Amino acid sequence: MLEQGGVTNAITEFDQYLFGQGTHYEIYRKLGAHIAYHGKVKGVRFAVWAPHGERVHVVGNFNQWNIQSHEMNLLGDGGIFELFIPGIDINEVYKFYITTKDGRGLYKADPYANYAELRPNTASIVTNIEGFPWEDSQWMKKRVSTDINSSPISVYELHLGSWKRHKGTKENPDGFYHYRELAHELTDYVKKMGFTHVELMGLLEYPYDGSWGYQVTGYYAPTSRYGSPTDFMYFVNYLHQNNIGIILDWVPAHFPKDEHGLTDFDGSPLYEYEDPRKGEHVEWGTKVFDYGKNEVRNFLIGSALLWIEHYHIDGLRVDAVASMLYLDYGRNPGEWVPNQYGENKNLEAVDFFKHLNTLVLGRNKGAMMIAEESTTWPKVTGKVEDGGLGFTMKWNMGWMNDFLEYQMLDPYFRRFNHNKMTFSMTYAYSENYMLVLSHDEVVHLKKSMLEKMPGVGEKDKIENLKVAYTFMIGHPGKKLLFMGQEFGQIREWSEERQLDWHVRKSKKHKELQEFVKSLFMLYQGEPSLYETDAVEGGFEWIDADDADRSIFSFIRYSKNKKEQLIFICNFTPVDRLDYQVGVPKKGEYEVLLESHISKKKIYRTEEGNQNGREQQISYQLKGYGAVVLKYLGDRIQVAKAAKEQLKIEIESNKKVI
Repeated sequence: MLEQGGVTNAITEFDQYLFGQGTHYEIYRKLGAHIAYHGKVKGVRFAVWAPHGERVHVVGNFNQWNIQSHEMNLLGDGGIFELFIPGIDINEVYKFYITTKDGRGLYKADPYANYAELRPNTASIVTNIEGFPWEDSQWMKKRVSTDINSSPISVYELHLGSWKRHKGTKENPDGFYHYRELAHELTDYVKKMGFTHVELMGLLEYPYDGSWGYQVTGYYAPTSRYGSPTDFMYFVNYLHQNNIGIILDWVPAHFPKDEHGLTDFDGSPLYEYEDPRKGEHVEWGTKVFDYGKNEVRNFLIGSALLWIEHYHIDGLRVDAVASMLYLDYGRNPGEWVPNQYGENKNLEAVDFFKHLNTLVLGRNKGAMMIAEESTTWPKVTGKVEDGGLGFTMKWNMGWMNDFLEYQMLDPYFRRFNHNKMTFSMTYAYSENYMLVLSHDEVVHLKKSMLEKMPGVGEKDKIENLKVAYTFMIGHPGKKLLFMGQEFGQIREWSEERQLDWHVRKSKKHKELQEFVKSLFMLYQGEPSLYETDAVEGGFEWIDADDADRSIFSFIRYSKNKKEQLIFICNFTPVDRLDYQVGVPKKGEYEVLLESHISKKKIYRTEEGNQNGREQQISYQLKGYGAVVLKYLGDRIQVAKAAKEQLKIEIESNKKVI
């Protein structure tokens, strides 16, 4: 709360000290542009870090972009410039005009701005992100007590600008939905489909639509494409009120070379490594953050904390982690600089991750830090004190690659690639994994998920998807589907258009959507499917070796082992009407879900020796068939025992009489 009188929001020597140490965790309240008072005069206090700049001016509409009229004051030796300008207020556009040591003039957007102009314009906008009337306290309290590893986490990944669109108008030529519109429509859809969380692709301000938000210029601002920061807070608040969590994609790996952005910010490399062998991703055309510089680390950590603490975001999915960990990532021999030990590990990035995750998760119980890491780097989700990086979860890219390679095969050849579906269980508990079928898999001529499936017609492809998604739900690990995969989007995804919602008019596509809904509702409702994701003992193969028939069968157990689910998945179009599967216990099993509807819903075990087990079930397994069965107990045996007990009690009573 701002108070009239005195100087508010001023940067103190202690602020400068903490920033120089890389430990000013709420630096976003100091740097940038903030409504403030000088005495009783209201205005805006601007502050920017530009240690190599000769002079810095604030320019904007308020001074007709005069590069001489509002020069900032240099504070101390840390390179922070500050200026209070009276009489201006929120919605004022501005930039910093930085005069370099060699006499050049640079127009730069504010790295700490909370709001920016809609592209193609590039100026920052004064705003006030304080004072939003949050009403999600119940959700936030629940988050603190949530054990992520033993909770259901099912994520709907989406790109807000292409999930749905209006027809373009003069006022809104792109047809983008507004944050407040999206809050209501998305909430209704996600709740209906059984997802627990949404993951928002690149929402931090970015200039180029085609980057999907992964080349960021505004690390402290939600993109203005869909509304203001307050509108975005409304979006978060509304989803939380409806028990939907929010994960945000966050990109500390690199940034673009746009002139108004971070590159050569004060006339020399500031946010990026100076040596281009460390400071550039040539393949991506971007710059790499200097993780060895305290102020840069502070900039990134402050951004992470802003989203988690101020915007109530429930987790950050950290993009391109591997590119940060390896000095030779995407580089040929001679194009990279080894570390002090002659190795390819970026030790500064490793320390950054340990600091980041310890701080964010230590201050925010129940929040998530999720690594998109594509290599075999050990202990990504391990504890920092044990040499790990401290992430909550890791995207299971190995599973995803094997899974999709298998699914794309003609069913005849799947028998020769059976291990692609079983190999992931050899390392399933080495990290806390999330199974992902993300946007990356349905772009750049990779085809949509539906079109990856073999078969000559829509029916075969959709049946393939049903059994594939069933296998995914049963496999240990949290779950993520990209938008459109739930109803069989036919075309590859493009950020330039909305999803092909019209395909749901087809009976088969509608059936697929309803089946996926049933899968995710089942997932949320059965502890066997999420309690033991991160501990051994929650999964057991029944038959992992039925390669000739391309059938997989396995058991998922709840933490107390009392609840058991049997999964059977047939990945060929051949009916196996005489199929028998060994089960762990005698008694009755109920069909919870099946991809082909059958009349029988309760199956009684029979004695046998199937899969090395004494009890078995006979099930008419259809081609591309999948079924989930739940153990109910042995009701016949229970009834017999009760009858015997009743007889004993009757005889006992006769003797007494």
